[in-house]
Amino acid sequence: MPAITINIAQQLLQPHIEARPEKAALILGDETRSYRQLWDYSQRFASLLQTKGIEPGARVAILLPDSFACYYVFFGCLLAGVVPVLVNPGVSRGDGEFILNDSQAVLLVTRPENETATSVDASRLLPIGDDASFEAMLAAHAASVAPHVPHESDIAFMLYTSGSTGKPKGVPHLHQHVAFTVETSGRQLLQMTEHDVVFSTSKLFFAYGFGNSLTMPLATGASVVLFPGRPGPEDILRILERHRPSVFFAVPTQYNLLLKVMEDASPFASLRMCISAGEGLPASVFAEWLSLTGLEIINGYGMSETLYLAIANPDGAQMPGSSGTLVPGHEARIVNDQGQSVPSGESGRLLLRSGSIAPFYWNRPDKTAETMLDGGWLDTGDIFIERDGHYYHQGRANDLFKVDAQWVAPALVENALRTHPAVRECVVAGRPVADMLRPWAFIVPADGIKQSGELLGEMRDHVSRQLPRHMVPVRFVFVHELPKTSTGKIQRFRL
Repeated sequence: MPAITINIAQQLLQPHIEARPEKAALILGDETRSYRQLWDYSQRFASLLQTKGIEPGARVAILLPDSFACYYVFFGCLLAGVVPVLVNPGVSRGDGEFILNDSQAVLLVTRPENETATSVDASRLLPIGDDASFEAMLAAHAASVAPHVPHESDIAFMLYTSGSTGKPKGVPHLHQHVAFTVETSGRQLLQMTEHDVVFSTSKLFFAYGFGNSLTMPLATGASVVLFPGRPGPEDILRILERHRPSVFFAVPTQYNLLLKVMEDASPFASLRMCISAGEGLPASVFAEWLSLTGLEIINGYGMSETLYLAIANPDGAQMPGSSGTLVPGHEARIVNDQGQSVPSGESGRLLLRSGSIAPFYWNRPDKTAETMLDGGWLDTGDIFIERDGHYYHQGRANDLFKVDAQWVAPALVENALRTHPAVRECVVAGRPVADMLRPWAFIVPADGIKQSGELLGEMRDHVSRQLPRHMVPVRFVFVHELPKTSTGKIQRFRL
């Protein structure tokens, strides 16, 4: 008989019902919801699910913006033993239908206007309005649910990868994975407390955003600032000035864009910590941010499959250009194509092992066998170099390409090019020239910059001074924007 474990909803919320029931758990604009209200409405949603006859273990898809309602539905599912599936509310109709069918969701909870909702049978659809109208609906249901008692092998919730190279993959996680990440990242790395106010630009459906805005702060009694849409630099600055958070989470692209529009560091006066993940943080962005704000950016690396950060630079011990050292509780190996460990200083594929690795991919035994290896190791598909315990990300294995028999790591070229003042954003990809693969650079120029032969030559010289000849782009193409996933990751394959 499998051992029982603690339900995430109880683990994260119940301790606060006695300790700080009226404290703001969630902040959205001028409105707040206390820990008591969050617990109350989550129980009521669990009652709603039971009224509908939805059994423990069934999947419920959540396509909602970051909002009070999203939390009620997520925790209500857990209390009822139902598996919540967090999905990007802006997902395309095709991918939305794929996820619903792949997860075999018995219910879709979303806004009435969501395009995926139009293809779902009414019996599987729960359209909800704004937070206030949803709360009025929930008021008709009981707030006294006996929380479901899970076994240690039960799936707690599921995320879907952003599909940067194909169809999204379902990534299930267990209840105990949350306890592991809260202890290793929340308490040891971030040292989050009840006095913190956090704001994350990454959303709940993204593993990084899920940890930033749900597990880490709620486990410690902190308050979470929400923004339903995709924030631009001006939105971020307004939120920082209005709500004065102490902890700020973003992806490298957003730090870079903020640097382009910030006039001074005053919006960041309340912060004690800035964290970056989702992509490699360029050393140039780290240096510029530190110079302007006086704050180091804690750079980290994690995946949907690890649930949160597995490698990070501890506060006060930053190594610019490095993803950091192993977060306590994690193990790593760097291996060659034959699966043999490589010496320190040599590149190879990163394998990870910890207490939060997803057990498998949903409905993908082929991908599971390829990625979840014997002994509990996860093949991340990322190329790293380890030196003196610090790990340096070289890019995805399928992003690297050879020029004249020598490897090109696009991230290294992008880091060099990004330091040119005319570059706002950039991405490098391999494309054929006279049937030979060569690096091309796609550039979003800084405001007021126009393409010219002189500027392109200047950019080529700028990269040439920093990198070997085979890594220097042969083409520099100006574009209005770069193709990205919903989580802000560059989609190189589209270039």
